[in-house]
Amino acid sequence: MGPHARTEFPALRTITTRWDDEDVYGHINNVTYYAFFDTAVNGFLIDTTGSDIRELSAVGLVAETQCEFLRELRFPADVQVGLGVSKLGESSIVYHLGIFQGDSDEPAAIGRFVHVYVDAATRKVVPIPEAVRAAVTPLVF
Repeated sequence: MGPHARTEFPALRTITTRWDDEDVYGHINNVTYYAFFDTAVNGFLIDTTGSDIRELSAVGLVAETQCEFLRELRFPADVQVGLGVSKLGESSIVYHLGIFQGDSDEPAAIGRFVHVYVDAATRKVVPIPEAVRAAVTPLVF
């Protein structure tokens, strides 16, 4: 299951919302939540490894995503994405994510995001690069 409260996530990433994130219904559109997940995970990896992860010999491709929408998000308030790792495998990482806005410790959404590592050239499944493994190990719960 994993953490749900903001304070239970091992890492938090702040993302600025944009004017065009809101849809005609007056809330941030559901597809944007997935962009928040992608931005949080990859931004964390870039900052923590100190490298451009796009230039590694193995890259993480998204194999699965899921989002449970719990409440609306609104522009212009920033969001925080909580990151945890529920499974660290040989060639894959399963992230458990929470999206928060404002002072609430309760998430607006809970998500699952799976990276499978493949050789950058051949796209064959390979082990997770050591720099990435070292970066995400502290996130395992």
